[in-house]
Amino acid sequence: MARLALIGTRVRDRRLLLGIKQSDLARDAGISPAYLNLIEHNRRRISPDLGAKLAGLLEVEPAALTEGAEGALFDMLREASAGVEPGIAPEIDLIEEFVGRYPGWAGLLAARQRQIVQLSRSIEGLSERMAQDPFLATALHEVLTVITSVRSTSAILTETEDIEPEWQMRFLRNIHDDSLRLTTASAGLAAYLDQTRAPETGLASPQEEVEAWLEAEDYHFAGLERSGAVNPEGVLQGAADLVSAAGRELALDHLRSYQSDVHALPLAALLPALGAYGANPVALAKALGRPMPLVFRRLASLPPDHLPAGLGLVGCDGAGTLTFRRAAAGFLLPRFGAACSLWPLYEALVMPGTPIRRIIETVGRGAGARFAAHAWCDRDYPGGFDGPAVSRAWMLIVPLASAGDDSLRALEPRLVGASCRICPKADCVARREPSILT
Repeated sequence: MARLALIGTRVRDRRLLLGIKQSDLARDAGISPAYLNLIEHNRRRISPDLGAKLAGLLEVEPAALTEGAEGALFDMLREASAGVEPGIAPEIDLIEEFVGRYPGWAGLLAARQRQIVQLSRSIEGLSERMAQDPFLATALHEVLTVITSVRSTSAILTETEDIEPEWQMRFLRNIHDDSLRLTTASAGLAAYLDQTRAPETGLASPQEEVEAWLEAEDYHFAGLERSGAVNPEGVLQGAADLVSAAGRELALDHLRSYQSDVHALPLAALLPALGAYGANPVALAKALGRPMPLVFRRLASLPPDHLPAGLGLVGCDGAGTLTFRRAAAGFLLPRFGAACSLWPLYEALVMPGTPIRRIIETVGRGAGARFAAHAWCDRDYPGGFDGPAVSRAWMLIVPLASAGDDSLRALEPRLVGASCRICPKADCVARREPSILT
């Protein structure tokens, strides 16, 4: 059944809401009441002209009848059907009929699926944090070290009968000092874990602090887009969410790079090309005569009303550590540790100056989503001939439907995850550690 099959349900609901009799609506629409009754029970399709006439009589836009509010509900039910156990085969082609006949049950199942998705995200995030969070590991080590010290000192006091008063006081002072350390470490650990329920605000590192700030700003700074309007230092003055000195330093570096990118590729040149070529970075770079990484970054910093739907960008340094993350819709990024080594990002890292283009398909949560991934690595020598090479790689992630290049659909997709720890992909040749999900 097509989604239009539920237009009759929407006609009936709107008619009842306005208190219009079925016979009156049929007469005004120029059809028989019997035919309207069949339409309202989703047993007859209607032509676009009749749909437009009914919409006018019901005082709604035609799209309100043809699209309705069930789109998200359909998508959620389809997502629920994709995660069932083997041997269970839901009737995917009857989802919309199910919604039309049993809207209450459909809404309940969709709500449960949303809850499952949210819980899965929490579990994945907490599991990854427990496994790879450097702050958490350090805090737990501190707690265990202090507990061991207190236990050893107390054992000496309880098992030794004759201890000189001077040594006894030393041991007691040690226990007192260790108890203060334990209190401080435990309080810090408890506060850190409690903050996992709050929005991300730099909980573990200055980088996370900056990323949370960039997300709140939609990665776009209108003041820097206008020549002379404001400088990076001025933008940073209004950033109340950046509380650490290290976070503000990282943010200032980002803003300076942002301003440099604006001078190299202003919006006045980018937006017309975007309208002509869409989110196709290869075509944009060629048409504008600009480097590929610059085009990547400028696409990821577009104003929200011009940003291609679902676009994301990640960057890494020569060690493979993610230094920039703008999540693409439906593409899970790791919070800590290394990402999936099958990402084209790392393929570009070992081939500087070589354009990499791959179709990638996600596994795990959101499995089956396909993206066009374009990657590029720059290698620089800021210290001169005798200095070390500094590499920086970028990967632009665009949903395949928005990629603007039909030739991409013929490419064989590569299955990728977020990171090994939370990737359920079986028999992965690049796996470096077991997954907690398998």
